[in-house]
This record gives sequence, C-alpha cells and structure tokens, in this order.
Amino acid sequence: MSLRLFVLTALAVAAMSEVQAQDANPVYVVTYVEARPPAKTEAAALLKGFREAARKDDGNLRAEVVEHTSRPGQFVILTTWKDQKALDAHTAAAHTKEFRDKIHALRNSPADDRVHNGLTVGNAASGGAARPTYVVTHVDVPPPRKDDGNLRYDVVQQTNRPNHFTVVEVWKSRKAFDAHAMAAHVREFRDKLTPMSGALYDERLYRVLN
Repeated sequence: MSLRLFVLTALAVAAMSEVQAQDANPVYVVTYVEARPPAKTEAAALLKGFREAARKDDGNLRAEVVEHTSRPGQFVILTTWKDQKALDAHTAAAHTKEFRDKIHALRNSPADDRVHNGLTVGNAASGGAARPTYVVTHVDVPPPRKDDGNLRYDVVQQTNRPNHFTVVEVWKSRKAFDAHAMAAHVREFRDKLTPMSGALYDERLYRVLN
C-alpha cells in the first residue's frame, strides 16, 4: 500500500469513527506530564500510586506509566478504558482529582491529555521483556513497522483531531529499536512523510516506571 493510499484509508476510518457511538469502543488516553526536575522523585511516586488506583477502576483495560530516558521529570500515562462512560467515571473519581491536584503543584507545565480512538492496537502483553523500550510519537501520518524485537505497536487516533495520531511502540530492548531506526524502509518512510506532514516527527523514548 502506498503512503498516500494509507493516509486516505486512515482518513476514511476517521470519518467512520465519528458516526459511531462514543461509548461503543475502547477509549485510549495519552497524558503527558512534565514535573520540575527537582520534583522528579515525588512525581514518580504520585504517578505509581495513580497507576495502581486506575487499574482498580471499573472499565480499566490498561494503565501504564513511562518516564523519558534522558529528560528528568517527563512522563507519559497510557490508559485504555472499556468505553467513554468508564473514562468519565474515572475522571470524576476522588483519587483522580487528588492526583491531579498534587501533580499540578509539581508541574513545569500542565498535564496534556489526548483522547483517542483505536486504529490498530496490539496485544496487551509486552512480551515479558525485562527492560523494554517504549517509543511514543505524535504524528500526522502513522508509520508501518514490522521489525525484529517489536513487542507491541499501537496506532490511536485523536478524537478531536482525526488527522492526528499517537503511535506507541514497545521494543524488546534499546538495541532492537536502534536497529529498526537505521533500517532502509524507516528512512524511506520519513523521506516520504516530510513533505506531507504538518509537524515534526516527534519521536520520544521512555522506560517503564518501576
């Protein structure tokens, strides 16, 4: 499939998703959190507690927190909810409001929530890798990837901006990701993407917050 045809197909899916009931499909939330670097440890503790509480909420299908590999204080919360109703109940929960108040006090910038529909989503398990590398990318066009060492590959579509996507990749190791990044088909994709995209290819590497 050509890149242009892939984009047209994605936009067609976007149009179809707009007429579907919002509570009929899982909802994917990507939340960027940037705490002040001196508050990194405190923020990490709050995020771990929030992750565990979210996992116990009705309708939660997945809750993960990852931290930037090289920039202290930068985290991403990845949650999946059974439907919009489950997300709304979680958002209104006392523990969520308490977490938001506390993390807001440690912020460098406000938490950035991006709500998505699923476009193509992998299995929940990350393959049992001891130290997987997460790659979170905001992009106007999602890339196709099938390289060795990839444990999970999700493309989710922003609900309020259907031409925007978040790509979440889980790789067995940093070595596996680096090998993928140097592959000829990746360079070819980026060469084709550049004139079509309205923004930089914002690829960021994270590790699991243990």
